[in-house]
Amino acid sequence: MLWMIDNKKILLCVTGGIAVYKAAALTSKLVQAGAEVKVILSESAAKFVSPLTFQALSRHEVFTDTFDEKNAAVIAHIDLADWADLILVAPATANTIAKLAHGMADNMITTTLLAATAPIWIAPAMNVHMYDHPAVKKNISTLSEYGYQFIEPSEGYLACGYVGKGRLEEPDKIVDLAVNFFQKGSGELAGMKVIVTAGPTREKIDPVRFISNSSTGKMGYAIAEQARDAGAQVVLISGPVELKAPPGMEVVRVESAEEMYDAVLSRFEQSDVVIKTAAVADYRAKTVYSHKVKKQPGDSVIELERTKDILFELGQRKTKQILVGFAAETNNLDEYARKKLQTKNADMIVANNVQQEGAGFGTETNIVTFFKRDGKNESLPLMSKQKVASRIIEQIGKMVKDMVK
Repeated sequence: MLWMIDNKKILLCVTGGIAVYKAAALTSKLVQAGAEVKVILSESAAKFVSPLTFQALSRHEVFTDTFDEKNAAVIAHIDLADWADLILVAPATANTIAKLAHGMADNMITTTLLAATAPIWIAPAMNVHMYDHPAVKKNISTLSEYGYQFIEPSEGYLACGYVGKGRLEEPDKIVDLAVNFFQKGSGELAGMKVIVTAGPTREKIDPVRFISNSSTGKMGYAIAEQARDAGAQVVLISGPVELKAPPGMEVVRVESAEEMYDAVLSRFEQSDVVIKTAAVADYRAKTVYSHKVKKQPGDSVIELERTKDILFELGQRKTKQILVGFAAETNNLDEYARKKLQTKNADMIVANNVQQEGAGFGTETNIVTFFKRDGKNESLPLMSKQKVASRIIEQIGKMVKDMVK
């Protein structure tokens, strides 16, 4: 059952693609949830579903043409941009994403979005190969840097006959995100930019072998979701995992420790909070072969070299940022966690004994202890990773309040 979002103003921008029919359902569900919805249709979108359908569902006139000024007292695209509390672009085509990334304003939707100051969420829908094209990826990355939020498409059967990633996220889920946004808009991390790292890294030996660890990313993904629910603008930087990307945040996929280092450091200066959950490899092969190394009689030795210490680097560079690290230990938990807190210049270390039942990699639960800069620590009992994540965000919220006192 949906939480009501009475009187919230949502501008739905619908661009051309077969997924336009889902936008009609989205309009209806937003209205049922209590929102006031106005719709802009691109010329292409109107060829899939008529403006009359959206007018009937939204109970508002539908906008399609920049030059069709219905009210002489206002300029329509400026008025709509100022009116909205939240703007959804669903479905968003590769063409519209490209236009926005390059600052083009050649139709009603793009001119309105360029004039908007409200949060803008983009829900792409396109062929799986289009979504994976480097140009599309670059445009999405550019818009993410501008502050646009992306609702990642889901995987499944596409209208073109392919099976893969490219389906517009289901209307129910988009509505849930909108409801959560308005419910949590005054949350403890409202308006803050939060980076969360999650999962393992893979350090290549050759094209078919790598060094890695048992991290599944579940803890990091849970933290990213809780930070999002607390009102933060979240960037989730993830190593290779089997988890579906959480909606309502930017997700950056990386593989190696070096790639994670670059992804985090390039965004660090603009961030307010960094939560380093990822189990980053401490070492990598000194020599990486371009071909598969064939087995030979006898033993073999792989020479290793240190990877960059991301948490240490962030600790040296931080100015206003809150920095939270993780320590997965098998013994001397207190000693190692406190040492890490000091040497990395972190604000809190979340430590667990991965050999303790219910606290290891791959579980749905965790048992952690918070080690803080004031010398205090707080141990939590066995609980779900979602609940642990909630407690972590709660602690960070307290740090934020202390900083502004």
